[in-house]
Amino acid sequence: MRGVGRALVSPFRVVFGGAWRATFGTRRSLSIVVTLTIVAFAVGFASNYWLPQRLGYTLLFGIALAGAWTWSSGQGVRVRMSRSRDRVQAGESIIERFEVINDSPIPKLWLEVEEDSDLPGHTAQFITSLGRSGHRNWRLQTMCRRRGVYNLGPITVRSSDPFDIFGRELRFGHRRGLVVYPQALELPRYSAPPANLPGEGRFRRRTHYVTPNASGIRDYEPGDSVNRIHWKSSLRTGSLKVKTFELDPASHLWVILDLSSQDHLGSGDDATIEKAVTVAASVVRLFINQNRSVGLMMFGDRLDVIEPDRGSQHFGRMLEALAVAQPVGIVPVASILYQQSRRWGRHTTVIVVTASTDPRWQGAIRTLTQRGVKAAVALLDLESWGGRSGAAATAVELRALGVQVNLIRKDDFIPAVMVGQIPGGATASGAAALADMPANGANGTNRMAAATAQASMEMEEVPSEADWTIEGASAETESEETTVP
Repeated sequence: MRGVGRALVSPFRVVFGGAWRATFGTRRSLSIVVTLTIVAFAVGFASNYWLPQRLGYTLLFGIALAGAWTWSSGQGVRVRMSRSRDRVQAGESIIERFEVINDSPIPKLWLEVEEDSDLPGHTAQFITSLGRSGHRNWRLQTMCRRRGVYNLGPITVRSSDPFDIFGRELRFGHRRGLVVYPQALELPRYSAPPANLPGEGRFRRRTHYVTPNASGIRDYEPGDSVNRIHWKSSLRTGSLKVKTFELDPASHLWVILDLSSQDHLGSGDDATIEKAVTVAASVVRLFINQNRSVGLMMFGDRLDVIEPDRGSQHFGRMLEALAVAQPVGIVPVASILYQQSRRWGRHTTVIVVTASTDPRWQGAIRTLTQRGVKAAVALLDLESWGGRSGAAATAVELRALGVQVNLIRKDDFIPAVMVGQIPGGATASGAAALADMPANGANGTNRMAAATAQASMEMEEVPSEADWTIEGASAETESEETTVP
């Protein structure tokens, strides 16, 4: 019988026990008031004395009044939010505008507004009160300091009664992503070794870009630009014909970013991976702006390959890949160079960004150069981060093979040390070639922001919708301003 009783009681215990914990376990004020009400009624009816009974009725009436207050405080509340953009570069800011509207004739004396976010340094918390049919606006500016993909939203509005007996939460909108691209600095003195092209026309290929090389004509298709129509052929054939184009024969550039976990140190903004990603993004930016065909390859948790292409959209794709790059790979850079070497020939330049001093990948570079592939290396000196030594010796060995090497230390100013080869084959010194720029150290750090501001990313802006959650546009007036540094 005892076992049957437990079997019958356990479902009620699960249901009512969970409801009790959800209702009373998180709100101490409600637990205290309910306990006092029960004690007052128990003492009053047991002693038949009027004072405990009236106290019980008063507490019961107060609980009902608090519940009605809390329910009404959430009625007719709406939230609007707009964001300036969904893609920014590290070091830039985003601006968000919030508007809380009360469509109810009942005033709202206490509302807590908070936006959920995992963006470092982002805090969107406001406390406000609204009158009848009133509204309140905020403008929030947040500096995006670290690359990555983050989530912002939804917005939570909390309200309660004056004694915090009951609480109510309302959620508006949904989670939206924010992509923070890595810094892509301007490299005014950097150039990669030019690749060898065996002959004109051998590497020509069709393109949707308009180039000086018109290769033929084809039938007109909806969406073709008017300036591509070949009018003479159209008049002769009686139907619209458009010109087709080919790219000039030009070398491909591949940027190889080493994401092996054994070749990176540190955490946060001072980690070697942040320096390596900034170098890779800066190199990509330089050659994309020169209308060169650039590809990207890296091996983190998987092999990520972006085939060579041109244009701002291609630049955006590579920056998105670099924004989430993390040193979690188990494949060394030597294996990547050996396994992917079939992609590269005499018309290719390979730029390797690594901190490895493993002799095996130096052998892979030697094999590539013997096949006619031009190579350049951006080598991070782990010793300046407190790691292993050997980067200087590796740089000497690579230069002996005719490979352009840029040795980068922890406090170096990247545009000052990323210097290409001068005529004659010698490698230019960062201090000599950039006498007008800070070489490294504190002065380079102080002028980093100025160089970043000048290095504008020539990308297509991705429009963001004006109203994020419910309806309408963001507020035009601002009654309060909060800035997150």
